Amino acid sequence: MGGFKSFVLRGNLVDLAVAVIMATAFGAVVTTFTAWLTGKLPSGVEDIFSNEENSFGAFMNAVIAFLILAAVVYFLIVLPYTRAKEKYFPSPAPGTPEDTVLLREIRDALIAGRGTPTA
Repeated sequence: MGGFKSFVLRGNLVDLAVAVIMATAFGAVVTTFTAWLTGKLPSGVEDIFSNEENSFGAFMNAVIAFLILAAVVYFLIVLPYTRAKEKYFPSPAPGTPEDTVLLREIRDALIAGRGTPTA
């Protein structure tokens, strides 16, 4: 199970899954928006909330469904994933990376070995 946990938490598996879910939901928003633009525009208040294919109501329905899905994905997938990732694989402490420190030591040793460099 340790290998599976590492596979799920270290890779981009969850990021890709969330991207596919959100892209699919946003596709519905784009589809209804273009249908609304190319179809008939609502003539009055009674047509605004209708759920016909070419109405503003269908577009608003798709937008609201997208926002609800985004909230569900965020609270049920992204937040627990982020917490688990930080718990099992904490991010490195802030500071100078090890390779930068090593390069500075090499630079200082070269400068000390031949004296002050000339420009």
